[in-house]
Amino acid sequence: MTVSRKQIIQLCRLIFTALFFSVAALWLGVLLFEGEFRNLVARNFLREAGSFTSENGWTEYAYIPRWDVIRSFVVKSIIVVICAAVAIVELFSVRRAAKEREKLLKEIAAMTNVLSEAEDISTVPSFPAEFAEIENRLLQMKAAMHRQRQLLKDEAARKNDLITGLAHDLKTPLTSVIGYLSLLDEAGDMPEAQRVKYTKVALDKAYRLEGLINEFFDITRYNLQTVTLQKEKIDLNYMLLQMVEEFYPLLAPEHKKILLHVREDTTLYGDAQKLARVFNNVLKNAVSYSRPDSVIDIFAQSGEDKTVLIFRNEGKMIPKEKLEFLFEKFYRLDEARATNTGGAGLGLAIAKEIVTLHGGTIYADSNEQYTIFVVELPVRFSKDTKS
Repeated sequence: MTVSRKQIIQLCRLIFTALFFSVAALWLGVLLFEGEFRNLVARNFLREAGSFTSENGWTEYAYIPRWDVIRSFVVKSIIVVICAAVAIVELFSVRRAAKEREKLLKEIAAMTNVLSEAEDISTVPSFPAEFAEIENRLLQMKAAMHRQRQLLKDEAARKNDLITGLAHDLKTPLTSVIGYLSLLDEAGDMPEAQRVKYTKVALDKAYRLEGLINEFFDITRYNLQTVTLQKEKIDLNYMLLQMVEEFYPLLAPEHKKILLHVREDTTLYGDAQKLARVFNNVLKNAVSYSRPDSVIDIFAQSGEDKTVLIFRNEGKMIPKEKLEFLFEKFYRLDEARATNTGGAGLGLAIAKEIVTLHGGTIYADSNEQYTIFVVELPVRFSKDTKS
């Protein structure tokens, strides 16, 4: 413990005060207990040197000091006084430090409360120097909380914009469907070629309407935090084959193809329905942003610890700075194409959450020729997860 100059002065004052009161007590004892106190002193601190008979016949005794005993007593007394003084100083120091610490903690608590509620950090007074680290941590926490609030605010704004846009977009295909169906219903003698044309247009608009409604469902039910996985053994090759067949109507207009490079015995352990949604969302993205007359390749390779799936398509290069945002909610790479291809920007975000729930990872990479999406899934689940 570091002793300050002020504490040393206080200690000296206490020592001198104690000595003063000791001498005063001794003098008071002489006055109050004259005979008894004198005899006590004589017995302990004096030695009899001889005796003689006075003129009135009394026997008088001569005493000399026992300096060794007196020195020992004085030294012991000083030590006791010093120890008592040190104990008193320490007691007062501890109490004072405790009060100062309590006062300081109250001030920090008040400043922390002000900091947490302040919109402008520059208006908040600085913490004491010894608590600079706490101040820095609090500022970092506040900045992180501010960023999180801003992200939630931005996400809510994007979601509202999407819902508003989708609600507006619903009117167009619905109006077209009603219009063409009305023409078909009213014109019984319509030429066959024209009837086929109107039927095809109405069907295309109906499909578009279905897609917009599905996007509405995606937005309103997007919450995978409480999802329970129903895990089972999955025939990966069979699942992907079925998916490729389902994508044929999307591939045919631009003469695109999907090629599987997956062994027939490749299996996965996971929730088949959820993983099918992952592959569907990734594949839909690859189909939407691939070049006409191009091939979309799907590779799968199983190792001891994980199974890796790669979805590769030929298309426009995605800038590096945009790759990290692909899996964010409501993010659309190409706003201009969002109405026809981009959707609500939830497909890849949902895919990422499902993969994460399975203990895996998903990421994307892109160059001037290819864009790839890589899905890595563990072969087995952890011990605390039921298979």
